Amino acid sequence: VQLQASGGGLVQAGGSLRLACTPSTRIFDTYTLGWFRQAPGKEREFVATTTRGGSNEYYADSVKGRFTISRDNVKNTVFLQMNSLKPEDTGIYYCAADRGQGIRVLSRHYMYWGQGTLVTVSS
Repeated sequence: VQLQASGGGLVQAGGSLRLACTPSTRIFDTYTLGWFRQAPGKEREFVATTTRGGSNEYYADSVKGRFTISRDNVKNTVFLQMNSLKPEDTGIYYCAADRGQGIRVLSRHYMYWGQGTLVTVSS
């Protein structure tokens, strides 16, 4: 399974972006989906996840209230709506998928990864 992430770009602090992730095959209604990010010189960190069927969502404290993860099972796409962006949100954003159930916040719990899309937030 290959994941294609898109939607990154350059935005000023306080602005918004919406990332999208589409797999090469239809998997979304049976997979847990997640977004991670990696800032320059830092380790990859969890951002948000939505469980199989979209029944549960979970966010990192740093993005709670500003970011929203959603899935469109008809379009086979997962989105990350990012509002009130801050310079510290800058990084490469990766989408990930796994067949496992439940909330997953560790990168090692995801089997499939996209190539990443760069988000740059200027101050």
